[in-house]
Amino acid sequence: MPDFPAGFRWGVSTSAYQIEGATTVDGRGPSIWDTFAREPGRIVDGTTGDEACDHHHRYAEDTALLAGLGVSAYRFSISWPRIQPTGAGPALTAGLDFYDRLVDGLLAAGVDPVATLFHWDLPQALEDAGGWLNRDTAARFAEYADVTAARLGDRVKLWITLNEPFIHMSLGHGMGVHAPGRVLLFDAFPVAHHQLLGHGLAVAALRARTASPVAIANNYSPVRPAGDGDADRAAAAAYDALHNRLFTDPLLGLGYPDAPGVDPTVVRDGDLDVIAAPIDVLGVNYYNPTGIRAPEEGSPLPFEIVPLDGYPRTAFDWPVAPDGLRELLLQLRDRYGDALPEIQVTESGCAYDDAPDAQGRVNDPERIAYLDGHVRAVHEAIGAGVPVTGYFVWSLLDNWEWAEGFTKRFGLVHVDYPTQRRTPKSSYAWFRDLVRR
Repeated sequence: MPDFPAGFRWGVSTSAYQIEGATTVDGRGPSIWDTFAREPGRIVDGTTGDEACDHHHRYAEDTALLAGLGVSAYRFSISWPRIQPTGAGPALTAGLDFYDRLVDGLLAAGVDPVATLFHWDLPQALEDAGGWLNRDTAARFAEYADVTAARLGDRVKLWITLNEPFIHMSLGHGMGVHAPGRVLLFDAFPVAHHQLLGHGLAVAALRARTASPVAIANNYSPVRPAGDGDADRAAAAAYDALHNRLFTDPLLGLGYPDAPGVDPTVVRDGDLDVIAAPIDVLGVNYYNPTGIRAPEEGSPLPFEIVPLDGYPRTAFDWPVAPDGLRELLLQLRDRYGDALPEIQVTESGCAYDDAPDAQGRVNDPERIAYLDGHVRAVHEAIGAGVPVTGYFVWSLLDNWEWAEGFTKRFGLVHVDYPTQRRTPKSSYAWFRDLVRR
């Protein structure tokens, strides 16, 4: 493995609803995922995140796993309904106490806490009032950022406002396969704008409370047209604008791109200035490239997503394409130039059907190969001048994987859900050795 710059941040990531469980403990309110998971047919295996990995009670055990891994940072998310059960009003002391204990434990273990404020678990009460379709939710998000940073801002080393706002908009509000289950197609643009407005307002709130750097984590996917014709190239450009530019151009002061669904009537005077508040780090979540072709006549979409042939596949049937990460990082550099801040790869990982063998060991050579290829892709991008300063594996633990329930395993650590037994996989040892080197 090639050498990385001194101070390069190696980490792992998780999210609250996927691992914490304890959904009714200490006054936590319901989130949109609590509601969605209980609707028949929404989750592949019919499960919920009620227990998940029981991290709320087992955080000390999980912190020990982080210490054994030797990572310099742990990216977790804070559950908004655990802090404000209805998304507004005073913060719950018990909710903040939990994250106090987690943060202090991480620091004692020599691990930097990296906190994400919103990883899709909107308080249900806010959804009942319109959710991200309601401009007021942006203001509520800023208040949540303020009360959380007032308690934790002296110790969290990096704040991330939103996780993958494109995915939350498209799957949760465009196609209805994630919570809250709305099917709005391109009428979901207000969700994009209000998330970004909430981000900008939260940046201001965080700056007032903490000197720690501030970031956002976007999901990116290099777009590959299915053919060389003009129609396929135009469809690929439309998808690229929607997936890769809609949530980045305005962040970096360029306004909204010419992307499908953009409705300027939603944007008020001054909004774009708020959204473009300077950030210290751009989080990049990457899993795979996307194949696009021109749609069939009569389609409501200006593109069609198609499989990319010629790649190994994960258990999610996603193509394994490490070079796509290098391509993406170079694309960000070329597209945004001097406006591009420092980059940290805040998610990179893969799902495989891991199971213990007769001796209780969990060998996952495919995950090791995946991570090796993607780490090398990051190194190549750094060598080409892209300012990448960190790499986080998704995920520390096997967890509750949204609409897939417990059917997909992304972790470096295997979790036996009935017993909650944690077993480090061979990829855990591989990543530990990489970090040591």
